[in-house]
Amino acid sequence: MTARSEKPIRVVLSDDHPLFLEGVRSLLEIASDIDIVGEANSGARALRLITDLKPDVAVLDISMPSSNGISVTKQLVAAGSPTRVVILSFHDDRTFVREALDAGARGYVLKRSAGENLLQAIRSTYGGGLYLDPAITEQLLPPADSTKRRSDRNGGLAQTLTDREREVIRLIALGFTNKEVAGKLGVTAKSVETYKLRASEKLELHTRTKIVQYAVLQGWFRELPC
Repeated sequence: MTARSEKPIRVVLSDDHPLFLEGVRSLLEIASDIDIVGEANSGARALRLITDLKPDVAVLDISMPSSNGISVTKQLVAAGSPTRVVILSFHDDRTFVREALDAGARGYVLKRSAGENLLQAIRSTYGGGLYLDPAITEQLLPPADSTKRRSDRNGGLAQTLTDREREVIRLIALGFTNKEVAGKLGVTAKSVETYKLRASEKLELHTRTKIVQYAVLQGWFRELPC
């Protein structure tokens, strides 16, 4: 059971492959802390279900008829939906991972991965974190020949961060919202936005994906609870 609540995590599933959807449902039904409240076989149907049911977590196939998982995620974020999105995908290419993260997804899991990865993704995102399938984490790293240069440069820039700026950018990278970070640190959401802006400027991190890349290099994802 998660630390946030004794209530089960309410989940909506969406995938246009019936057999795969059945397999995911069977996996999640075994988990006592997860309650499947709706299923959809298209992006449009998923968006309506999520809007109506307001689940804690939505597990969305990246490729669906009418509207794909990334498009649905963008629409949910634009509407201010509190539902956290986990993307399920066959694609391990960094382009898809970046698009999903930039759209606002809190998790990215490969369909070929073990079922436990999806369970961890749902629990981590519900708890406020961000989950990346271990098999794709390296996809967010810069090319091998530039990793050391970027690490050295960011390491130097990181020394200019205040303790509060570092903690804010760490929590943001791990998927927590400004409001959640404010609650954890005992400051206002406006102050969090200011710290985030300052840290992003100092580290030259101007997109969500860049912030996550930095978090990967720092090893912050190893600190995430399951």
